[in-house]
Amino acid sequence: MTERRISGETIFKGKVFTVERDTVDCGGHTAEREIVRHPGGVAVLALDGSRRVVMVRQFRYAVGRVLLELPAGRLEPGEEPMEAGLRELSEETGYAASHIVPLGRMIPTGGYDSEVIWLYTATGLAGGAPHPDAGEIVRAELVPFDDAVRMALDGTIEDGKTVFGILKYAMLRGGSDV
Repeated sequence: MTERRISGETIFKGKVFTVERDTVDCGGHTAEREIVRHPGGVAVLALDGSRRVVMVRQFRYAVGRVLLELPAGRLEPGEEPMEAGLRELSEETGYAASHIVPLGRMIPTGGYDSEVIWLYTATGLAGGAPHPDAGEIVRAELVPFDDAVRMALDGTIEDGKTVFGILKYAMLRGGSDV
């Protein structure tokens, strides 16, 4: 169960991703694949001492509305995912964490996109001033963990990496009171 690249071309190269069209050998016949090449990303489930999740509200142009998400962002070239997670947490929320551990990784859309999102859990938080990237408008808020689980389950939280991170953490830590 594998496909082998025969040829390909770059059809778009942007700031965030590249799109390639490849011809592949599928074990005796050929097919075309259009692939979004993405450098990968990170998301951080940061919990304060009162078991509240640090989340951000951000307008997402692609879907035309504000989403409630875990602090997250794209990996810079050569950047380690854990360092990127700490950077994004600080940029978007102002929080620094004294303890960060891997929560896993996910492939959000493996049918056409190479992106891998690394997830982390952060604790030992200290507040500070957010310093988002230019052109990024985010508002941080603290959400009680059980409320975040409820919102992930009832569809209030629609962002895939955020739903995945909250529910995985809930399962690994023995759930919530929901």
